[in-house]
Amino acid sequence: MGNVQYAKEEHIALITISRPKALNALNYETLRELNEVIDKIEDDRDIYCVIITGSEGKAFVAGADISEMKDMDVYGAREFSSFGNKVFRRIELMEKPVIAAVNGYALGGGCELALCCDIRIASENAVFGQPEVTLGIIPGFGGTQRLARVIGIGKAKELIFTGSRINADEALKIGLVNKVVPPEKLIEEAMAVAKKIAANAPIAVRYSKTAINRGVECDLDTALSYEREAFSQCFASQDQKDAMKAFVEKTKLSGFKNR
Repeated sequence: MGNVQYAKEEHIALITISRPKALNALNYETLRELNEVIDKIEDDRDIYCVIITGSEGKAFVAGADISEMKDMDVYGAREFSSFGNKVFRRIELMEKPVIAAVNGYALGGGCELALCCDIRIASENAVFGQPEVTLGIIPGFGGTQRLARVIGIGKAKELIFTGSRINADEALKIGLVNKVVPPEKLIEEAMAVAKKIAANAPIAVRYSKTAINRGVECDLDTALSYEREAFSQCFASQDQKDAMKAFVEKTKLSGFKNR
């Protein structure tokens, strides 16, 4: 693949958006490659956690590719938005947890890519923003919806209406990111979190993500019913039986088997 690099280390997949000359901007080809990588990850039962980052440190993803968008008509823009939303929604709904390791610019589509991930870790040089209104458009890959859900409606409206950029410390303060680390420690920290997740029962982690994602979209009683069902289904797994047996017998569990 030309624009998306993929690597696997133990139970962790690392996706790197790599269009450095365009600050890793998302064009159709990059989105298509990202979609193909998601296919591979979803089909690989040996992957328990995913990290997404940008190449060369200057940008996570600086946005969607303006040079590709500038001549679109209404129909072309709708198709582009639909495809980007489809890919990002797949990331959001992927059973495996996804960590955004945000290095440098995360603007427009880059901020939206980070938002569809489960956990966001930023380097100290990270810059976030939804500057679409300065270009005569609005966020088109979910920014108007996910940003409000993550940081609250008032702050999301402020950032989107003004097109302002914020640094990593401000992003941490408003809850846009989970943690800020020095640039040279970014991937190391993301891997540490991913390994901690991967060390837990994969089935339980998947059910946890599904229950949270479904629950936030509905009323509490419905959400609790999702949780009850997911909780119950864990008891059909060998991992639950092995872990609880080891706990009661005070023996060391050799590891989860993802079954």
